[in-house]
Amino acid sequence: MRDRAARYALLPLRIFLGATFVYAGLDKLTDPAFLSASGTGSIGELMRGVRDTSAVPALVDLALRSPVAFALAIAVGEILVGLGVLAGLLTRLAALGGLLISLSLWLTVSWQVAPYYYGNDLAYLMAWTPLVLAGAPYWSADSLIRSARSGGPARLRRSRRTA
Repeated sequence: MRDRAARYALLPLRIFLGATFVYAGLDKLTDPAFLSASGTGSIGELMRGVRDTSAVPALVDLALRSPVAFALAIAVGEILVGLGVLAGLLTRLAALGGLLISLSLWLTVSWQVAPYYYGNDLAYLMAWTPLVLAGAPYWSADSLIRSARSGGPARLRRSRRTA
């Protein structure tokens, strides 16, 4: 039982992060106020508000060159990362994308949050790390692809008997 629990230990994390990132991306895409360069609730207002307190003001300046394009890139990136992790397709790459999104948001938007543990972007950054390292070995498109490349489960059973 312990081996089975260890084998599937990352599955709840995959489901949580994947669903959360898909939701976050869709929420951004469907919020007309957010997808604006200026105004209450806009990405532009948010970026201008955190610029002077961020760890990397140059990153905020880059986003402010085209705030709507930046917002769209983040939203689409979140959706792709979330779907990739949920499906377990290119999981390490998708998790790396999630890690980088979380890192950029931590260094810009939530850097000034004090104490640091009140900011959620750092927690997401750390949560992506095990998926970057381990991928999705079970219940994933990656495992199906690996199995097909190795000749499938029947070949695995044969190779274990002859070993």
